[in-house]
Amino acid sequence: MKYLHTMVRVRDLDSSLRFYCDGLGLREVRRRDVPQGKFTLIFLSAAESPEAEIELTYNWPAASGTQQADGDETPSLGSARNFGHLAFRVDDIYATCTHLQAMAVTINRPPRDGHMAFIRSPDLISIELLQKGDPLPPAEPWMSMANIGEW
Repeated sequence: MKYLHTMVRVRDLDSSLRFYCDGLGLREVRRRDVPQGKFTLIFLSAAESPEAEIELTYNWPAASGTQQADGDETPSLGSARNFGHLAFRVDDIYATCTHLQAMAVTINRPPRDGHMAFIRSPDLISIELLQKGDPLPPAEPWMSMANIGEW
């Protein structure tokens, strides 16, 4: 058996690509538009682990008064169709969180321990960030930050 990918449904393709690519540094590997099913699949991977992919599934908006061909619907925020979380190892958890904050991403669980943080995608998918190697020494402003919301 070989692990292929994790699929997450997204509501806004542009904001999701900005988050995953510009924010987390993933790259688009391939894209497939399926007009008959009215959806787009975009596969992303990290440079250090190209074999592990995230599949973003975007269901096209249905025309007024019609249902999508596959009967699937775009997820609501916090949808039960979302799962646990995605996890990424990062070279510098503080620099990564600072970069994401500059992009207006909320740090739900700050990296107070220099090892782990949690954020959420635009579709409220929980993302765990883990420091590569040993934890970094605790540092401000992270040590004093409280948790925000859920992750």
